[in-house]
Amino acid sequence: MNVQWYPGHMTRARRAMQEQIRLIDLVIELTDARLPLSGRNPDLNELAKNKARLLILNKADLADPAVTERFVQRFEAEGLGVLTLDSRKNSGTRTIDAAIAKAVAEKTERDRKKGILNRSVKVMVAGIPNVGKSTFINSLVKRSAAKTGDRPGVTKGNQWIQLKKGVDLLDTPGILWPKIDDEQAGMRLALVGTVNDNILDGRELACYGLAFLSGRYPGLLEKKYAVDESLPAAQLLAAIAENRKLIKKGAEPDLDRAAAMFLDDLRGGRIGRISLEEPEEHDGQEA
Repeated sequence: MNVQWYPGHMTRARRAMQEQIRLIDLVIELTDARLPLSGRNPDLNELAKNKARLLILNKADLADPAVTERFVQRFEAEGLGVLTLDSRKNSGTRTIDAAIAKAVAEKTERDRKKGILNRSVKVMVAGIPNVGKSTFINSLVKRSAAKTGDRPGVTKGNQWIQLKKGVDLLDTPGILWPKIDDEQAGMRLALVGTVNDNILDGRELACYGLAFLSGRYPGLLEKKYAVDESLPAAQLLAAIAENRKLIKKGAEPDLDRAAAMFLDDLRGGRIGRISLEEPEEHDGQEA
């Protein structure tokens, strides 16, 4: 399945970000901790060139903690500031203020030497769709300043929000890139809900996820759904439908409902803490 999704609002959002970037001191990029590299928009590196950067591995509570730690070590070794976060539970947000101050320390010192004092720090919050940017912002400002949702495309325009005196945040829409060349990366992005489900084949995506889990995390599917993991993915999906009594007229397993249930369980962490990629799979690639 070739995953491509680049609706018109993303084109407009990217153009607006290009217009605003000259005002920005720091770019905070959120990525899903389950796919820390496939979940980063490569266009952002060019857009945020010469800007201070901070990478946040969000939804870390859903990811394999051992794999996440290896990713943190990789990013830190490359000189990138990185934090892990579960913004839904406000876990880790206390460290953000200090991380922002550290990231813009050089610019703040240059301003001080020029006699520029108390100038507000402008921070752009960016990332792919449905990675939790608005929830992250709301947890920082401790109010519903940004619209949230459990599907991609909720935020469609830029919005300035005051974090505190001296720090202004720019909430931006989730943006993918016009052409996803890596089919595996596209499937991973779809698995975590980055792509609009309406354009996807739910059964095919579920089968991809089932095959991945049975190979990478043996035992999880058996524990969750009481199925034989040695079955091919299509038969696994049918077995899940039968075990959960998802049956259509004619006593046929309802594969569409089973696929939707499985994807919802996977995205919500109800199958277990998993990572969809490992640092070693991207050796030699630029982060």
